[in-house]
Amino acid sequence: MKIIMLGAPGAGKGTQAKMIAEKYSLPHISTGDIFRANIKNGTELGMEAKSYMDKGQLVPDELTVKILLDRVAKDDCKNGYVLDGFPRTIPQAKVLEDALNKTGEKIDYAINVDVPDENIIKRMSGRRACVNCGATYHIVNVPPKKEGICDKCGSELILRDDDKEETVKNRLTVYHDQTQPLIDFYSERKVLKNVDGTLDMMDVFKAITNILG
Repeated sequence: MKIIMLGAPGAGKGTQAKMIAEKYSLPHISTGDIFRANIKNGTELGMEAKSYMDKGQLVPDELTVKILLDRVAKDDCKNGYVLDGFPRTIPQAKVLEDALNKTGEKIDYAINVDVPDENIIKRMSGRRACVNCGATYHIVNVPPKKEGICDKCGSELILRDDDKEETVKNRLTVYHDQTQPLIDFYSERKVLKNVDGTLDMMDVFKAITNILG
């Protein structure tokens, strides 16, 4: 079972991807994790990716796909995988589709965790992170016992730059420009499944497992 997770930043697709991977005993493959692993292990592909990342540039599609295909060729992916954060663009989706076609494989499900922009802005701008241990809270949903102070280590909680409303709005604009077209792409291939991401986390998961069976 080959699954792609779609959804805007902050929609909760990463959390759902991990839960799906655990329930169905599939590897959870996040592009960020693969990049870090390749860089840490000093692989040729990793060093190439690092040269772009060090300059603050996006890793080109061709290289991203190479790194991803190298990962899904490993033994633990024989029964499938959950892709989280890839593909992000139509060119990436097409390269992945072509590569899978060559081995007679295809994506079985593209699950779109659908959350309106205004919910995401509220969700993310309410996040707080500990400056010391990295624990995360939400001022409404998961507040700390003492306002502005981490329950775990007593350090200060901050609103991270990437959770600020203006940044979140910019990220959503990029998402709608680049990634939204993937919804049409996978819909045309009859593998797209939409789930309501505004529900409680476990209800979203139940909706997904009902689809996957």
